Amino acid sequence: MMSSNIKHMVTFNLHVGKDTPEAEAFLTESATELSVIPGVQQFKVFRQVSAKNEYDYGFSMVFANQAAYDAYNDHPVHQNYVATRWLTEVSHFQEIDFILHI
Repeated sequence: MMSSNIKHMVTFNLHVGKDTPEAEAFLTESATELSVIPGVQQFKVFRQVSAKNEYDYGFSMVFANQAAYDAYNDHPVHQNYVATRWLTEVSHFQEIDFILHI
């Protein structure tokens, strides 16, 4: 089986709400911190506009393969971010990981 890029996405809400200065700081600081971890490609920050979705924001990134994704998850910067920012500032989230199917 041929290796495929992994598109990692997470949609989430913040305890500080949507469109607040604190939310903007969280988004900007998260992008700065996470986008430079080795293996992260095409890091993007999104704001939800659909009334059909309960989440306010989203991050997406691409990894070349499972090894790159695993290295990101295990990276000390990511581990610290999850412990000190994500678990304390995010109120609700959903993670989705896709590989190209067709």
